[in-house]
Amino acid sequence: MRSLPYFCRGKVIHGFGRGSKDLGIPTANFPESVVDSLPADINTGIYYGWARVGNGDIHKMVMSIGWNPYYKNTKKSMETHVIHTFKEDFYGQILSVAMVGYIRPEKGFASLDELISAIRSDIEEAKTKLDLPEHLKLKEDNFFKTSISTTADQIMNGHRL
Repeated sequence: MRSLPYFCRGKVIHGFGRGSKDLGIPTANFPESVVDSLPADINTGIYYGWARVGNGDIHKMVMSIGWNPYYKNTKKSMETHVIHTFKEDFYGQILSVAMVGYIRPEKGFASLDELISAIRSDIEEAKTKLDLPEHLKLKEDNFFKTSISTTADQIMNGHRL
């Protein structure tokens, strides 16, 4: 995928409410405008990279892009699991992400337990890959050094450096 690394930012919106409730793995959802701005060569599947909520610290993340076959979604989504424990939710905050690598295509699962196991495996793979020097340097990218305003005119969708 020529578009990687891919940098984007947008306001966190309410998703399907399944990440925390069904899976025990909370996710932050981007609005349709961010999803619709993805380059054509960003395939559906599971990605890893870096994420920052508002002007906070930068953390490792995994992201699902697609239709979530287990749940049979009819709308394409971008759901980011920031690998960090937050004290409270951050709906309405600006989420900045750098997608740096691809883990696997999206696929259907026979059970919820199978899906949870796959997500946990994706998280572990992301943690390991993000420790590689070529990925660690992206954590220091100028994209994350910009102070974020929550006003709509400051939101950059699909910004690629």
